[in-house]
Amino acid sequence: MWGIELTPEIPVSAVADLAADAEDAGFDAVFASCHYNNREPFVALDRIAAATETVRLGPGVANPYDTHPVKLASQVATVDEVSDGRAVLGLGAGDASTLQNLGVERDRPLRRVLEAMKVSQDLWAGERVDHDGTFVARDAGLNYEVGEIPVYVGAQGPHMLRMAGKHADGVLVNASHERDLSWSADRVAEGVEDRVVSGDVDVAAFASVSIAEDADAALEAARPPVAFIAAGAAPPVLERHGIDAERASDIGEAIEAGEFSAAFERVTERMLAAFCIAGDPDDVAEQLAAVGEHVDSVVAASPLGPNQEQAVSLLADAFDAAGV
Repeated sequence: MWGIELTPEIPVSAVADLAADAEDAGFDAVFASCHYNNREPFVALDRIAAATETVRLGPGVANPYDTHPVKLASQVATVDEVSDGRAVLGLGAGDASTLQNLGVERDRPLRRVLEAMKVSQDLWAGERVDHDGTFVARDAGLNYEVGEIPVYVGAQGPHMLRMAGKHADGVLVNASHERDLSWSADRVAEGVEDRVVSGDVDVAAFASVSIAEDADAALEAARPPVAFIAAGAAPPVLERHGIDAERASDIGEAIEAGEFSAAFERVTERMLAAFCIAGDPDDVAEQLAAVGEHVDSVVAASPLGPNQEQAVSLLADAFDAAGV
C-alpha cells in the first residue's frame, strides 16, 4: 500500500484537492490526521470521498478519548457509506500533549484502543453492545447496515505493536527510521504468533515525510511534526537514537503551552534524522527504499513538504524510484 496523510490545517476543500491529486498519482490510501486544533477530519474525509473514486480513506489516527468509541465507530461507518465501502479506521491512543489541553487523561491506552476496536467491529457487524471497561456503552447499536472496515492500529511502543499483531488488520508504525521499523516489525511478529483473528496483518510505516527539490527547505518543513513526535517518543526510542530526553520533554512542555514556534526551534538535527524522511527526491527515494526492507506498506505522513501540491507528485516519483 502506498498511503498519504493529509492534515486539515488547510481548508478542507484544499485537502480534498490534494487527495484527488494523490489518487491520480497512484496512491492507494488517504488518511486525514486528527487533532482538535485543526479542522474537523471527518468533514475533510467526506470531501475526500466526493473528490476520489478508488483510494481507501479514513482518520489517521483517531483516538477513543476525545470522542466516545461508539460515536467514533458511527463516524467511520458513515465515511464508509459515503465512499461506497472505501473506509479504513486508523485508531491510536492519541497525542498526549494535545489531549492534556482538553483535560483528558490518557489512562490505560492499550486497553482503551483494543476495546474501542472490538466494540466498533461488533457495532459494524450489527450487534447491540453492552460494555463496561475503560469506557461504558449500554445497549448501543447503529441504526444502519455497515460493511467490513479494516482497522489499523497506530503504534510505537512494544505492547501496542504486539496487540496490533494479535488483533488488528494492520498497524501504522509511528516511525521513519529503519532501525525503529526493524525493531517494530519484530514486535508485531511476536503478536502475530498469538493472532486471534483471520488474515495477515499489514505492517505499514506511518512515516513523517518532507520532500522538495531543495533539501534544506524540506528539512525545515519537517520541524513541526518532528517536534510532536519527539515530545511523545518513549524513553527507549530516544535512547536508541541518542536523543536528549530532557530536551524532548522541553519540546512537549512548549507544545502544551501553545508555544509552537519555541517547540519547533528546539528540534535538533539528530531528531530530524531519527523521526522523519526528508530531503530532495533522491534523498527521499533512498530512505524509502531502506524503510521498505522492514515493512509491507508505507504511509507518507505530515508535513510532506514546503509545497504540498508539488510534494504529492514528487513523492509518487520517489515511491516508484524506491520500489516500495
